[in-house]
Amino acid sequence: MQYPGFTNPIPAAVLPDLAGCFACNALNPATRPPSLHYVTTPSGNTLVLAGDWTLDHFNELSRQLTAQKASRGASPDAIDFSELDTIDTAGGQLLHDWLGKRLDVILSATPNGLSPERLALLKAVIQAAELSSNTDVAVRRPDPAREILGRIGAALETTWKQVRDLLGFMGVTFEALARTMFRPSTWRVTAVFAQLEQTAFNAVPIIALLTFMVGAVVAFLGATILTGFGASIYTINLVTFSFLREFAVLLTAILMAGRTASAFTAQLGAMKGNEEIDALRMTGLDPVVLLVLPRIIALLIALPLLTFIGMVCGILGGMLVCVMSLDISPTMFMSIFQRDIQIRHFVLGMVKAPIFAYLIAIIGCLEGFKVKGSAQSLGEHTTSAVVQSIFIVILVDAVAAMFFMEMGW
Repeated sequence: MQYPGFTNPIPAAVLPDLAGCFACNALNPATRPPSLHYVTTPSGNTLVLAGDWTLDHFNELSRQLTAQKASRGASPDAIDFSELDTIDTAGGQLLHDWLGKRLDVILSATPNGLSPERLALLKAVIQAAELSSNTDVAVRRPDPAREILGRIGAALETTWKQVRDLLGFMGVTFEALARTMFRPSTWRVTAVFAQLEQTAFNAVPIIALLTFMVGAVVAFLGATILTGFGASIYTINLVTFSFLREFAVLLTAILMAGRTASAFTAQLGAMKGNEEIDALRMTGLDPVVLLVLPRIIALLIALPLLTFIGMVCGILGGMLVCVMSLDISPTMFMSIFQRDIQIRHFVLGMVKAPIFAYLIAIIGCLEGFKVKGSAQSLGEHTTSAVVQSIFIVILVDAVAAMFFMEMGW
């Protein structure tokens, strides 16, 4: 219920009391113009209200209250309502706007000539005004510095929770793997091969094509730079060294993070939304053993194989550029490759593949278990799985590269 000049809603609890007041107004069609004046009594200055303080006389009330506020301010000691004919929320709001908190103080005493219905109406006006004032304070925007610090704190707290959840989930998977390792009856061989087909065999074309093109690009860049120094032959070393140690495993892991981690999250998240995981728990089955371990084992097998394919295809792409642009024969390319590149570079590249595979698999599965059941939650956690996987892969690869460099490997 709203009127011009009264923008605050009337609480539902006082509507029955106000109904009597409005009924009295409807049964008394004769109206008097509103007025107010001061009289001096032993208790001090008393404000006398008279006439109809209703919406029909809103403009006249506004004019009189403005004049009184300019001449005397809002300083009555008491209010006499005995000459008041009617009052509605519009009149009550104008009176509150003029007197402010003083009106509540006066009403808390024994008001003269004020019926219970009209007292309830004025109390409702005061309550609604205070509620509006508190709401305005609550929605006030904080200063930018505090907001920035709050967002930084929230981001750090979220990151800490993700790290804690990831470490805890790693412990759960290690425990489940140790529990089932010596119990062949619990092995999910069929599930492992099914996941292996999706994560390894179906990913071979995209891995081979991408690494082949990146190998060709690296060879083009190397040839462009090294030819100016008369050392174009070292393009072979550049391509083979970079793909054996870094590019093959890193590109493969990033592709698997975007392809496989998102698939794991979407699959487990859909099962979580359909309450299939809860059904497994109700039947006494462990979702980690049934759903997580086959995916982890499959990716532990798939990523090293795909990394090896990426190494071969990347070197073939570099070889093609060397043959076409630098007049280096395939025989010369392989001879220099065998002479200058040591086997340890291949080993160092392959060592990182199982680590990346495990991290990608547990992040994808963990985000799948975090899905709440809605489509929005599924999309958010799928995106989070991809972002976290790519970030952790690059971070671990950078740490490993620095470690290998310090060790002289």
